[in-house]
Amino acid sequence: MADITLSSAVRANLNTLQQTASFMSDVQNKLATGKKVNSALDNPGNFFTASALNARASDLGGLLDDMGQSVNTIKAANDGITSITKLVESAKAKANQALQTGSQYERKQFAAQYNELLTQIEDTAKDAGYKGKNLLAGTGNDLRTIFNEDSTSKLDVSAVDYTDTTLSTGLNLSDLAEGQGGATAFNLSGGKTTITLTGADGSLNSSSTLSESTAISTTTTLQFINNVEATAPAVIAGSQVTAGATVQDLVNQLNSTEGVRAEFDETNGQLTIYSNEDLIINDTAAASTSVAITIGSSAEVDASALTSGSTLTDSGSFSLGDTITLTDGNGYELGSFEVEASSTVDDLNTFINDFNGVSSSFSGGRISVTSETDLTINSKRSGSNNTDFASEAFSATTNGSFSINALSDSGFATDTAINRTLSKLNNALGNLRTQASEFGTNLSIVENRQDFTRSLINTLEEGAGKLTLADTNEEGARLLALQTRQQLASTSLSFASQADQNVLRLF
Repeated sequence: MADITLSSAVRANLNTLQQTASFMSDVQNKLATGKKVNSALDNPGNFFTASALNARASDLGGLLDDMGQSVNTIKAANDGITSITKLVESAKAKANQALQTGSQYERKQFAAQYNELLTQIEDTAKDAGYKGKNLLAGTGNDLRTIFNEDSTSKLDVSAVDYTDTTLSTGLNLSDLAEGQGGATAFNLSGGKTTITLTGADGSLNSSSTLSESTAISTTTTLQFINNVEATAPAVIAGSQVTAGATVQDLVNQLNSTEGVRAEFDETNGQLTIYSNEDLIINDTAAASTSVAITIGSSAEVDASALTSGSTLTDSGSFSLGDTITLTDGNGYELGSFEVEASSTVDDLNTFINDFNGVSSSFSGGRISVTSETDLTINSKRSGSNNTDFASEAFSATTNGSFSINALSDSGFATDTAINRTLSKLNNALGNLRTQASEFGTNLSIVENRQDFTRSLINTLEEGAGKLTLADTNEEGARLLALQTRQQLASTSLSFASQADQNVLRLF
């Protein structure tokens, strides 16, 4: 091919076509890639500068993704605090409800509901995580957000621990004691005897002196003897009744004896004596100034256990019109029951059993009572200015203990305890609001840096583009010009070739 000689005109046109084709190739490459600098060969300075800008933009893009995850982590924690705040406010409402009632049973229920709310607070805190990071779960959950490539700009968010409400560094709210109840039991028994007190002029009245009775001597002392122990009866009460003592004095003496009740009917002079135990009213020798009942050698009461159908007035404990009340340890009255002529043991048992937190059963002459709170059963004798006579109504000698002391009280048992809890709840709410504010500040910082980083990435990419991107309009115009030049060069080459061919015409 080296032996082939081209004319200068052809060679000039051929070189022009080759150069134009090279230019067109460059322009087409720029249009295809959109860049005017595709490699270091195109423009080393612009290429490496743009590469550095794009590399930084890429690094910041990775950090931008991490910032987005940090935002969601903080939002999850903030959502948890919002929910926990509502639960703490509900717990505060429960405490205020407990403060508004005097009932220990209702307070006990509020204490149980309060504890359930604390459990829900802990569960909510445990569920407030995002992608394995929980800012409400304490140790090991601190969050670090990096804002630049060399990690010199960052934000550390410290986790708090609300998964255990008892922590002093957290909410400092402890579960309340829900209280454990107690029990008691007492026997119900009774019997009666009737003594007719008459004098020389007929029946005695309550103001008559005992010495007027044909049955009274002035040589003995009146004694009330427990006849349960036949071999060695114990004197349970005794009194020297002076010669001036009246029938009413005798009735009063009988009624002052534990488990004994006396009623005197002036119309017929009959003294009816009720007793919860076997009882002998005996006379024993004493000073000549004393008097005693001498009906044979004694007046005897045979007592037996009451049945569920027995009337309460069959017992020495109760008389018509007596009022039985149930009160808890705060003095809150649960209810009252008035003894009527038809009131039975079963009525009393049902009355006790009707109240929330109290259960009662009757069997074998014995009422057994359990209560979830402190409980007192009081009986007040009709016509005695409401004087409490629990010791008369429920005798200790009949296995009666009529105050139930709960093994432990609930955490809301007293106003002082409730107010102490309310103070802790207020502190917890303040803690939550402060922490929510702190998380809000952290969230604002991360979101601002996120916006800044996004803008900076755009700036870096824009700067890199200015160094490497092609102006498609300009490159298009160049391509069009090159195409025109190519066409002209082709025409010129054709003309040059035709000039060479004219030589052949000579032959």
